[in-house]
Amino acid sequence: QVRLVESGGGLVQAGGSLRLSCTASGTGFAVNRMAWYRRAPGNQLELVAGITRDGGTNYADSVKGRFTISRDNAKKTVYLQMNSLEPEDTAVYCCNMQTVPFGSSWGQGTQVTVSS
Repeated sequence: QVRLVESGGGLVQAGGSLRLSCTASGTGFAVNRMAWYRRAPGNQLELVAGITRDGGTNYADSVKGRFTISRDNAKKTVYLQMNSLEPEDTAVYCCNMQTVPFGSSWGQGTQVTVSS
């Protein structure tokens, strides 16, 4: 099966930047849509950014202009560049990939904490 592992989370001051990575391992699959979700304390799961196989992107209104999603198909990796971080961005960030033929796969999540 597909295994997704995130990295790059941590503690950063407001205004700082982090770059999250998520890499899929395994064999016998291709990846279509990739996305990042987050769950902040007391909040519901939120789609942060998504990217299609051909590079089309969409972002939550709260992160537009600050976050950039990208992908490396050869590495089966999705990235989330997060700039101008705010305390409100504090959350567990999880990557998701829509794979063929195994369907939707999720990582375990990586904690992002932004201090004021």
